[in-house]
Amino acid sequence: MRSELDAKAVVCSISSDAHTWNLVYLQLLLEDLGFDVRNLGACTEVADLMKLCRTEPPVLVVLSTVNGHGHIEGPAYAGAVRSLPGCRDTKVVIGGKLGIDGAGDQYTAALLAAGFDAVFSPGEAELARFREDVAPLARTGTRHARIPTPTEVT
Repeated sequence: MRSELDAKAVVCSISSDAHTWNLVYLQLLLEDLGFDVRNLGACTEVADLMKLCRTEPPVLVVLSTVNGHGHIEGPAYAGAVRSLPGCRDTKVVIGGKLGIDGAGDQYTAALLAAGFDAVFSPGEAELARFREDVAPLARTGTRHARIPTPTEVT
């Protein structure tokens, strides 16, 4: 059961990305860490993210993409969140397949400059880094069962 003390997090994808499995996984992982998660689902429009952030300012926004267009569409989402007075301190991160060339950090500098606080590539090491990066934002003292990694599930 969630309480008002739980840190709010938003999980969404870019407008051109119809994948949902990544969003469900991230929602479960963040809930495991103690976040109260709002999953906006696939093909999230910037306006939908802004509407939620205006009414329920989160401590964390996670933009996940699988289609390889994250480096193109992602900056608009970071800029939109940063433009809201109640969200200037919100941590905004992006991860997944950020370009059609596959994994790689060639987009990291540009995405950080666009307003993201962190950029994550696919892989278990990056997933561990993601957990370490966002866990301090969750409500302290919340204990949940450990969520398996993607390779443990398959």
